[in-house]
Amino acid sequence: MQNPAFFAAPEPTKVNDAPSPSAESPAKALKKRWILNAFDMASAGHVSPGLWKHPDDRSTTKHDLEYWIKLAELLERGKFNSVFIADVLGCYSVYGNSLDAATRTGAQWGVDDPMVIVSAMAAGTNNLSFGVTHSVTYDAPYALARRFSTLDHLTRGRVGFNLVTSYLDSAARNFGLEQQIEHDERYIRAHEYIEVLYKLWLSSWREDAVVLDKERDVYAEPDRIRKIHHKGKYFNVEGPSIVEPSPQGLPLLYQAGSSSSGLGFGARHAEAVFMSGPSPQKIRSQVDALRSAAAQEGRDPQSIKVLCQQLIIVDETDEKAQAKLAEYEALASREGAKVLFGGWLGQDLAEYGPDDDLREVGPPPLAGVVRGFAAIYPEVTKWTADALADKIKLGGMNKPVVGSAQIVADKLEEFVEVADIDGFNFAYAITPGSFEDIVEYLVPELQRRGVHWSDYPTREDGKPLTAREGLYGVGQEKLRDDHYAAKYRWKAGEEAPALE
Repeated sequence: MQNPAFFAAPEPTKVNDAPSPSAESPAKALKKRWILNAFDMASAGHVSPGLWKHPDDRSTTKHDLEYWIKLAELLERGKFNSVFIADVLGCYSVYGNSLDAATRTGAQWGVDDPMVIVSAMAAGTNNLSFGVTHSVTYDAPYALARRFSTLDHLTRGRVGFNLVTSYLDSAARNFGLEQQIEHDERYIRAHEYIEVLYKLWLSSWREDAVVLDKERDVYAEPDRIRKIHHKGKYFNVEGPSIVEPSPQGLPLLYQAGSSSSGLGFGARHAEAVFMSGPSPQKIRSQVDALRSAAAQEGRDPQSIKVLCQQLIIVDETDEKAQAKLAEYEALASREGAKVLFGGWLGQDLAEYGPDDDLREVGPPPLAGVVRGFAAIYPEVTKWTADALADKIKLGGMNKPVVGSAQIVADKLEEFVEVADIDGFNFAYAITPGSFEDIVEYLVPELQRRGVHWSDYPTREDGKPLTAREGLYGVGQEKLRDDHYAAKYRWKAGEEAPALE
């Protein structure tokens, strides 16, 4: 779905194996470059509820484009790969079986549509990419294909799509269902959904369909466009896509899901996968399972880039960073943490008394999670609902990394090695303050260590680095050949591929 003249590239440079070669020593150039994303949400606060009250926090201004434009400019100065914007389609109402606590605390409540924001951020940047979460359970694939193709055009190839199946019962009720579609069935449906997207994005227009021939008065060649005639269990879509091939052909594909169905979906479709957990050892087991499943799909297991969510609190010295931690902990909302936990795991912490140890009285899913936290917080002797909330009210399900740039970088290097991950989704405590600290203190240290590029790689045609090239290297703006959907590409000058 892309005009091949957009960029004729040499063999892709393996950006993941080398920072900017012009500025790094040969020894450092051998290190794996980390992928750095900023993790945000179009709401007042994200995974650190209550910190919208901090005097330096600007998350309550997210309805204004100025917030997003300035954030994008900041992240581009820090040479981030992407800003990744999370999303939900319902309220967090598991805690206390009510919306009241989410309303009081602002826990992921008052959420704007992230797709509307991206164009403005792209207009003020050149190489920063944009990841957007969107549910494939509550939208028509034909309409979604159009929106992402449009964004890929407007950003000049800098958009990514985080495919989710949604996890809130409240979202299901907002779309006419009494409850969510059963978990595994949602993924079966999602497999068909993305098949429709592949056909629309990659197979309904040949990559050289648009010719702009003024002499012949031909905008696009009719014999290079076709209907897809998809007829399946869930979707009947005639096609073709209403939007011509975009710079990447299709957005960079993100995915998050740790269940067996989720890992299987990611192993087939994802180019980057988000993971979260209380320790690198816990993450490693998920990473190993994902890479093994990718190999069974015929893919290079290392071609799926794994990013771990992580809250960073960094400053000039360890003492200053610890002082920030104490300041943030004092303002973070315990009740808001319980609200988020209820949405994430479907467990209502309001059901337990103030002295109940969740390891003893909680159901197996809850008790298992709490035991995982107990292993990394041995100083906590009794894991009540309040104790658990206090450990997740800053950064969610991951233990914050706190200290000077040197201390933080050491811990992150250990995480990369132990968990076998490729980079991080950096969450914030306050915004843009947490990101400003990362750019000021941590980024220079990572650059000195050779794990973060000193500048974005450049393309021979002078056009922006696409989202996919940011992961795989200059020249890899389209899907890798070992990706499941590569078979659907209708390449320039070739016959149309068969549609299953």
